Amino acid sequence: MVVRMRRLLGTVAAAALAAALGLAAGAPARAAGPAQTAPKPPPAGVDITGDGLSEPLRLRSETEPALVLAVIDQVNWFGRTGASTGPKAANLGPKYTVVVLAGETPKQTYDLYPLAKGGPRAYRPAKQPDARKTSAGWFLGRLNMSETLRHAGVPLERQFDTLSGGVGGGERVIPEEALNPAKDIDTAIGELQRLLLLNLGVVLVITSGLAGIALLVRRRTR
Repeated sequence: MVVRMRRLLGTVAAAALAAALGLAAGAPARAAGPAQTAPKPPPAGVDITGDGLSEPLRLRSETEPALVLAVIDQVNWFGRTGASTGPKAANLGPKYTVVVLAGETPKQTYDLYPLAKGGPRAYRPAKQPDARKTSAGWFLGRLNMSETLRHAGVPLERQFDTLSGGVGGGERVIPEEALNPAKDIDTAIGELQRLLLLNLGVVLVITSGLAGIALLVRRRTR
């Protein structure tokens, strides 16, 4: 019995020693191997097509990073849902489609209307190049949309009053209609009225319920 125990302990010790030697020998090999780094994301870019452009404007971050960021900034702040309807077609003005790319792969597309009456507008189609799920919607655009597109190469004329501090330290265009957007105010007031009516309805329901409960309690306490 003692001999068997000694043989078993010897076998376990030999196995442990072999494992330790294997780990020690493998450690330098792993340390000497090449370090694994996360792959760099593909560079961003934008393609712009639209009125007055005989061929697409192709901007890439490797050569024009400031312009690429400025154009993407026009569309990267939109929420999940936008307005279901936009201005009438006659009030939109020239249309410019912006496609945002990762490397040379289209990811997102938007339609920009820098000269729309009431201020710049943007439309996000429900169908996107990368097949991601999103909802179609209209959004109010940034006030410097026209200036940004002009710097990118879009043939837009200077038609509006300007303020300093635009793209690249130049001028920032503020459409004249944007200083007094009556239609947008009317829309906002309409939404506010609907919200107030909804809140009033909720208050009335709660009040009726409390009154009913109070009446029931009063009858039971008599």
